[in-house]
Amino acid sequence: MHKNTLDINPLENEAIYILREVAAQFEKPVLLFSGGKDSITLVRLAQKAFYPAKIPFPLMHIDTGHNFPETIAFRDKLVKELGLELIVRDVQDSINQGKVKEEVGKYSSRNALQTTTLLDAIEEFKFDACIGGARRDEEKARAKERIFSVRDDFGQWDEKNQRPELFDMLNGQIELGQNVRVFPISNWTELDVWSYIQKEDIEIPSIYFAHLRKTFLRDGLIWSNDDEIVYRDVDETVEERLVRFRTVGDMSCTAAVLSGASDIDTVVQEIKESTISERGARIDDKRSEAAMEKRKQQGYF
Repeated sequence: MHKNTLDINPLENEAIYILREVAAQFEKPVLLFSGGKDSITLVRLAQKAFYPAKIPFPLMHIDTGHNFPETIAFRDKLVKELGLELIVRDVQDSINQGKVKEEVGKYSSRNALQTTTLLDAIEEFKFDACIGGARRDEEKARAKERIFSVRDDFGQWDEKNQRPELFDMLNGQIELGQNVRVFPISNWTELDVWSYIQKEDIEIPSIYFAHLRKTFLRDGLIWSNDDEIVYRDVDETVEERLVRFRTVGDMSCTAAVLSGASDIDTVVQEIKESTISERGARIDDKRSEAAMEKRKQQGYF
């Protein structure tokens, strides 16, 4: 399952090369893991990169406390099966400590609050490289990132001050206090990820497949009502719909899509035919034209 993959998939080979460079160039890397499809793909790539040894760095989840239960259950199952180290840091702790303020109201979310918790965790463990599953096709601010993206000693990103990356030369040299965000699947598309999951027969959370769910409509999007997290007005009617999620984030900002795709083959076909980006169902990206870029400048992944 984890044999050498040369001459099979150029994107896979590139990602494996990047992961090995991280292990070689940094003293204390960590893989940011949410239980979503992209971070699950990263785990498989890391397995292949270091096989037959174990993945040589821990996984870390910045838990908003508003995650889909299916995702958390899958996260814990995967970590246990693979014998990996998992670090969890909770946004609720940052709220309790008065470092961030809980949002309220119709469009409240904890998604942006993750930044403070993440930066505190990086400082706590002295991580010098954080590996994540962001891709350039997701959102225009993502497209500006380098594969090795340097953050200053405040955890902030300056899109105007980035290093050139020529061919496959990745420069991991950083100054005291700086750290690097690493994006091994930066050049992949959503379809590339799903096709890889299909080819590798990778298990993913059930929430990505069609299922009946109690939902309500707001702003043309379908919101889950299977919990007490998502704000719902009294006039927003709950109905059971056949839906799935294309992207999995904080429940309060991640909408579902109508779908009958109940297995990986039909999901891949659905993605091929889709005319809407996967983050079209992420309300946090719609707060302003530059919402993602502003969060990244503040230290968001």
